[in-house]
Amino acid sequence: MVERDTEGHGSGVLIAREHGFQPFKASGLEDSASPIVIAAPHGGRDYGPDVLAAMRDPDGTRLRLEDRYVDLLAEAVAEQCGAAVIVARVPRAVIDLNRAPDDVDWGMISGSRPKSARHSLSNRRARSGLGIIPRRLPGSGEIWRGPVAVEDLERRIATVHRPYHAHVAATLEAMRDRWGAALLVDLHSMPPLRKRIADEVPAEFVIGDRFGASCGHHLIANALRHLGERGRGVAHNRPYSGGYVLDRHGFPARGIHAMQVEVCRSTYLCANLEEPSARFQSVVKLLAGLMRALADEVAFFGRERMLPNAAE
Repeated sequence: MVERDTEGHGSGVLIAREHGFQPFKASGLEDSASPIVIAAPHGGRDYGPDVLAAMRDPDGTRLRLEDRYVDLLAEAVAEQCGAAVIVARVPRAVIDLNRAPDDVDWGMISGSRPKSARHSLSNRRARSGLGIIPRRLPGSGEIWRGPVAVEDLERRIATVHRPYHAHVAATLEAMRDRWGAALLVDLHSMPPLRKRIADEVPAEFVIGDRFGASCGHHLIANALRHLGERGRGVAHNRPYSGGYVLDRHGFPARGIHAMQVEVCRSTYLCANLEEPSARFQSVVKLLAGLMRALADEVAFFGRERMLPNAAE
């Protein structure tokens, strides 16, 4: 049985009771040949017609808010390198899986908010317009025609956000138990970066680790080196260091590492950044090679961690 919410502009979110819409796709854990999990929290493209009708500018919002076709990129890379993959189906516009569940702009929510709710001013992402439910985009203003009911917000968290992160956490724990260590690669896409100075070549890839908090520095150095040696412009934590996903899932001391990889959309999409280009497969090959290099290092870390236990 599938139930549709009838209040607020989020009624395109399907709530699965028995059989119905699944908020994410996951594969490869059982037969994974790698200690890496590739995730695409902003890869969702399943919009309901009522969600699109509630948007002021559906085409413009989708183009700017989505990590355009990063779901296809994640799945293709995982297939080539033998990694597990978890890809969101629910769009970022409906709920942002890279935001904390309390990162809410309460000015866009109708109904009584919980007493424990933080004020919107304490939520940095929400203040910028990009909280757990995005409200506005720079240069184009409000995304939605009306407010979201508080019951709808709670339902989205309960049926999409919470299950997604529970699955990511369980997958990483299982991978760590099997290999001794695990790496979450949180895959995103970014608009082309602007030059800060005249002769600068903007980075095509940005590796984020929350400034060292979410991932072992040897893995980060390996990623930066791998891409740099192949002539690709790469940056570390600037301008993207990662978000809630890395904060929630990266625990290097427990053998679970998490890095964010931002890929410039111009490297794999056509000139108007709307559809995959002929360069798509070359980026898949590049990232699959990076994943294999990182997998070898993670497996080595895992063997080192498991040696003391084997000796006991």
